[in-house]
Amino acid sequence: MILCLVVAAAAIFLDQITKLLVVQNISEGASVEGIRGVFRLTYIENKGAAFGILAEHRWIFMILSVIAIVAILFYLWREKPKSILVCLSLGMILGGGIGNMIDRILRGAVIDFVEVELIHFPYIFNVADAFVCVGCGLLILYLILSEVQNRKKQNSGKKDAAASDGEADA
Repeated sequence: MILCLVVAAAAIFLDQITKLLVVQNISEGASVEGIRGVFRLTYIENKGAAFGILAEHRWIFMILSVIAIVAILFYLWREKPKSILVCLSLGMILGGGIGNMIDRILRGAVIDFVEVELIHFPYIFNVADAFVCVGCGLLILYLILSEVQNRKKQNSGKKDAAASDGEADA
């Protein structure tokens, strides 16, 4: 659980410090070239979700964020997961969610600034968004690996049971 909270704190810190640097150094709507053809920094304030949808309903995102944050904290408190992958992923999701929640509370909008040009990604995002996405990816990876491991155990158990039945018949 400590690892999860440390990861969450690091995500919040990195998110908020990068947003502060963007706000202090780039005018809203302006862009600064990062690596030509790969990415640029474009400062926008997003009042909605991805692609600015539901921009006038920030309370929806506030409620959903609070529910997700409380659910993750409750899960961590109750289950105390042992898996490093689960702790990393939940810490990233928690930190990213809190990072964007801070923006919604203090600024009324989320500061976005990373614009990917390499693959013509149609969305400008921030460090918190990246942490949430990577955390979700790691959690999905954990679930897949757990399922594979469980199936191997089940198949191994069936083979052992079949072998025992064969020995009993002999």
